[in-house]
Amino acid sequence: MAFSNYKSLNRAQLTFEYLHTNSTTHEFLFGALAELVDNSRDASATRIDIYTEKKPELRGGYMLCFLDDGIGMDPNEATHVIQFGKSSKRSPESTQIGQYGNGLKSGSMRIGKDFILFTKKGSTLTCLFLSRTFHEEEGLDEVIVPLPTWDLNTKKPMNSDPEKYAIETELIFKYSPFKNEQQLMEQFNKIESSSGTLVIIYNLKLMDNREPELDVETDHQDILMAGMPFEGVKPERRSFRAYAAVLYIDPRMRIFIQGHKVRTKRLSCCLYKPRVYKYSSNRFKTRAEQEVKKADHMAKIAEEKAREAESKRLALEAKVGDDISKESRIILRKAQDTAMMLRRDADMKKKIQETKQKALKEPKELAFIFGVNIEQRDLDGMFVYNCSRLIKMYEKTGPQLEGGMACGGVVGVVDVPYLVLEPTHNKQDFADAKEYRHLLKSMGEHLAQYWKDSNIAQKGIVKFWDEFGYLSASWSAPPSSEQRYRRRRAMEIPLTIQCDKCLKWRTLPFQMDAVDRRYPDSWVCLMNPDSNQDRCDASEQKANLPCGVLKKDKQTAEVKQKELSEKIKQQQEKLEALQKTTTIKSAADIKKLPLEVSMRPTTASSPQATRSSERSITRPRSPPLPPHLKNPTAPLTRATPQRPTRTPAPPPPKVEPARARAAPKPTAKAPAKTPPPSRSSRTPAKPLPTKPALATKPAPGSQRKRIIEQEDSEEEDEEEEEEEEEEEEEEESEDEKPQIKKSKIVAAAGNRGKAVEKAPPPKRGKLAEVVKPPQSEKKGVTTPTRHPSTTPSSVPKDIPAQQHEAKAKASEKAPEQDPEKDPKNAQKDKGLLVEVRVNKEWYTGKVIAVETNKESVRWKVKFDYVPISTPKDRWVFKSSDEVRLMRPPSPISQTPDTQQETEKGPAPMEPDTTQPGTSREVTDSLVTMMRTMLRYFFPPDFQIPKDDVNSMTALELVAFPMKEYFQQYELGLQSLCNSYQSRADARAKAVEEKSSNAEIKLKEADEKLQKLRTNIVALLQKVQEDIDINTDDELDAYIEDLLTKGD
Repeated sequence: MAFSNYKSLNRAQLTFEYLHTNSTTHEFLFGALAELVDNSRDASATRIDIYTEKKPELRGGYMLCFLDDGIGMDPNEATHVIQFGKSSKRSPESTQIGQYGNGLKSGSMRIGKDFILFTKKGSTLTCLFLSRTFHEEEGLDEVIVPLPTWDLNTKKPMNSDPEKYAIETELIFKYSPFKNEQQLMEQFNKIESSSGTLVIIYNLKLMDNREPELDVETDHQDILMAGMPFEGVKPERRSFRAYAAVLYIDPRMRIFIQGHKVRTKRLSCCLYKPRVYKYSSNRFKTRAEQEVKKADHMAKIAEEKAREAESKRLALEAKVGDDISKESRIILRKAQDTAMMLRRDADMKKKIQETKQKALKEPKELAFIFGVNIEQRDLDGMFVYNCSRLIKMYEKTGPQLEGGMACGGVVGVVDVPYLVLEPTHNKQDFADAKEYRHLLKSMGEHLAQYWKDSNIAQKGIVKFWDEFGYLSASWSAPPSSEQRYRRRRAMEIPLTIQCDKCLKWRTLPFQMDAVDRRYPDSWVCLMNPDSNQDRCDASEQKANLPCGVLKKDKQTAEVKQKELSEKIKQQQEKLEALQKTTTIKSAADIKKLPLEVSMRPTTASSPQATRSSERSITRPRSPPLPPHLKNPTAPLTRATPQRPTRTPAPPPPKVEPARARAAPKPTAKAPAKTPPPSRSSRTPAKPLPTKPALATKPAPGSQRKRIIEQEDSEEEDEEEEEEEEEEEEEEESEDEKPQIKKSKIVAAAGNRGKAVEKAPPPKRGKLAEVVKPPQSEKKGVTTPTRHPSTTPSSVPKDIPAQQHEAKAKASEKAPEQDPEKDPKNAQKDKGLLVEVRVNKEWYTGKVIAVETNKESVRWKVKFDYVPISTPKDRWVFKSSDEVRLMRPPSPISQTPDTQQETEKGPAPMEPDTTQPGTSREVTDSLVTMMRTMLRYFFPPDFQIPKDDVNSMTALELVAFPMKEYFQQYELGLQSLCNSYQSRADARAKAVEEKSSNAEIKLKEADEKLQKLRTNIVALLQKVQEDIDINTDDELDAYIEDLLTKGD
């Protein structure tokens, strides 16, 4: 299909808001700065300068600039910058950091709102302008990027369209800090090399206190994270200079911050007793599988193109036939060349696909380097790099997670290629969390092996650290600054420094007088005291680290088989315990049960009941019936389905003997069905209810879903453990027997048995509340039972006579209750203030809905306050003991049934809470506490006077503007904290000034002392020419010797 046919179709567009959304991926601000440093490194830059220029008229007060001497970009390459996701660095074998084509946009927009880019390559000068301020003020939704270009020699525009050039430069002059073409050319002049790039970010993002997020005033040689405390924070999280020093595992590019060179580190050369461990694994497959799929797709496309070209060639050959004209031969040769080229390309891609498929089965090899950080022992953990770029730092693993002194101070370093693990877009984590956890676990195992190989624990951990000056009991305390301890630390770690000219790393020999010496930023190989490494053409010495081996405690095949058989046996016992049930067919079977089960009053059950009980093992049991309901006395009356409240039923009251004897005998007996005791339940067996109460509701859908998710997660964990065990066995020996996989049925049954212990509650709305006589209502007895089905076979055979009598009385009173059941009268109850008892506690609330039926009236009460575990609203029956009015019922809301019960007396009366009682006392105490709390935290200049709080009633306190109250309180508290912070900052600044002055004076004193020593040596050499004094220690010893002889 021709491309022209797609012109009428819709296209995806990039909106202006995406610039901000894309920048939010950088939670760590230094990670956004590092994105621009990565671009310079990928451009083969040998130097990058990161500096600030003050611009008070801009937001933040300064511009942040990144200047490098990389290969730069021509106008065509610069257009790729504004294409999100476009990257020429993306390839499996690439060692470049950038892969997603997103770092410059996301990183710069995280730092500020606007950036302008100047780049030079060949004979062209290109400027790229991306501004959110421009889009906001112009009201644009699409992303528009001006991109003017100039000739390097003539400084004239290279745009073929003068009008487009005029619009682009006009926008740059209006919304950028540079107001004319001359100022733009001044920025290009800052790129002194033949090629390079300058990125300027301005209108920086601010914090809540209107200060920029990056602090460039505290330390003029660094860029600090504003508002970050010094204590308890890693230096790389606080200082960009410290972060840039460890940003790359093998740094070559020189990094300058505010004009001062960053002393970059090769971590493996900064550790005490470093040791490397080779590690290989078949677990890292995700990235490799993606590459195989991609290669397979490309090979198929190339094969199709080659076949199509070959078919065209054959058709053309048949068409030309014996025609030997020049034009025919040219067309035929062209088709043959095209077919040959496409076939060659298809074969090459096929070989690439086969190579990657073969490499997928090969184990991935990594190198773990471990060493002890004796310079600052609390800075320990794993540093994980990806293609030489730092991704994760100070990751604790293995014994370090236990928090003890074992493996404390040990730093681990690993460089993971793209084919093993793929980083996230912000380069602060890895995309495959499962494989990354496996990497950390493997590093933890090798870390424990390194701890054994170093023999630190055998010699004594405290003694080891004492040798290097760690005399404090606090682990985070810095080491002693005494001269002997500093020399001791310097002797163990040779100094490595990078040549500013050839960029090679040199290891300097140890010199006693070189301890704590500051080397110049422009250090070159000629300054090296080692004669073998004092020139730039000398090859760089590779670090020769000792190699360690992970020694696993190998178990014999017999021991492994024995452990496996024991695990299988345990799982089988669990399965048998879950499936084993006992069918009770007679009283003799009950006697065989344990004493606590057989002593309970039960009757024989049918096999059908046993089967139903077996099916209900995994379901929650219904609560037992009260004693006065166990002996049926009257014919069956079908109960109207009602929704009981969610309050748990209180324990049944004890039946008096006289009342029990007065109960008439039942007319029909129904055999009680007793299910066998379930071994999976932890609760002791209780007397079982009758058949209607026995059939329980299955677990709700949400609970069943959680149980299934729990089973799936546990099965995934077991599968992962099995994979790890299989991999370990493959690494140990290929001759051992394959591990027998555990039965998934056993694991699932075990999980199901665990899930049964937490039985879900029955769904609301499926239970029926049994109507009780007034005597039971006084004691608060409510017994929810299962609503029987409509089929005659499911109708229960027995029900108490008291229930029947109560329902008969209720039916007699039905004509009197008709006015109450009228929806119009019932809806007048809305808005009543009531109290509802929940878990034996009374909570106040308001009636928000009313529901009526033939038998009762229900209120939906919304609580003013309940605990978190309790629902915010609840349905209650109007005439139950669980609800009472907050004020005397009015004649409108008081029903005839309520008046009749009040006249009779025995029925429970709705209490009047206006009389002095427990609820009124609680309310008064709460009101008093509320007044005290409001007066205590009362903010100044509030809209309500403070004295009026003392006389507020409960209703006035409910309507109190708490939101405005706490907002004003927080504002006052924040202003107070800000004043304290400003005082602390002023004091800290004064202390820093004093400290700097003291350092200057100390430096001057050192210079004077050094000058004095030089003069003394010169004077002694004039007096005695054969004196050879090279160090300060020798001079001190000579002077002391002279004084001793003089005495």
